[in-house]
Amino acid sequence: MPKNVEITVGQLASRSGVAVSALHFYESKGLIRSRRTAGNQRRFTRDTLRRIAFIRVSQRVGIPLRTIQEALTALPDERTPTRDDWARLSMAWRSELDDRIKQLQRLRDGLTECIGCGCLSLGLCVLANPDDVAAARGPGSRLMVLPRRDCVSSSPCEDPAADPSETPEV
Repeated sequence: MPKNVEITVGQLASRSGVAVSALHFYESKGLIRSRRTAGNQRRFTRDTLRRIAFIRVSQRVGIPLRTIQEALTALPDERTPTRDDWARLSMAWRSELDDRIKQLQRLRDGLTECIGCGCLSLGLCVLANPDDVAAARGPGSRLMVLPRRDCVSSSPCEDPAADPSETPEV
């Protein structure tokens, strides 16, 4: 197949393993581009396959589509990412992924302590009260009491007349 031959959306879906609806979504978000024929059919250049591979790998490692779109838009002439582009972007994304991994590990490690329904101890709950930040607000069930609307100081202040139906879920 000659290098400059364009492919249809169905061919692109078949070769990339991505549903046509996902390709339309990617196009609507500016992640890929097509041109329209005289009959209003989409035609994609073959290098779109590499762009889709880049998008899918980025998604698989947890990079949000908005971040992927920003990275692709930043490429000169919106060209297809190269190996050097991937190396540069993956290094930039590494710290974000490391932070996410640490957060997931903390959640995983704290899950055995949690019974998932408000917990045995809200003061120690790593899911509802990470690092026991509520302890600074004083004794008692601070997570279950709404702050007063007029409270602007950093000191603890709860609304004793708070409507229990407005209590936030924890």
